[in-house]
Amino acid sequence: MDYNVTGYGIFILVIVFIIAVVGNICYRNGNIFVAELIPDHLDLCKQINKSLLVAYYLVNIGYCAVTLVGWETIISWQQLAEVMAVKVATIVCILSVLHYSNIYLLTHTIHKLIK
Repeated sequence: MDYNVTGYGIFILVIVFIIAVVGNICYRNGNIFVAELIPDHLDLCKQINKSLLVAYYLVNIGYCAVTLVGWETIISWQQLAEVMAVKVATIVCILSVLHYSNIYLLTHTIHKLIK
């Protein structure tokens, strides 16, 4: 029996949940963080944070869509669990790298943007 379709459904549900929750948390807290970096430009802060959120969603949704193409044929529940763990862990790692990259870029380049 082929478990790929079941795996796709579970994967999409889990990933959409993770992407939505993390995106919402980063967006909410990001407003405060960016406002501290450039306190005199609150409109710019909101626009930067919205742009980061849109980019975050696009990158993650795109990666999730691309990763569905490369799945091998899954023939057991154990293999399904293993593939799911690797795919979800990969996306979580990508999320953390993107998050810390954004923080680094913002803290080191934001003052150049507003001058």
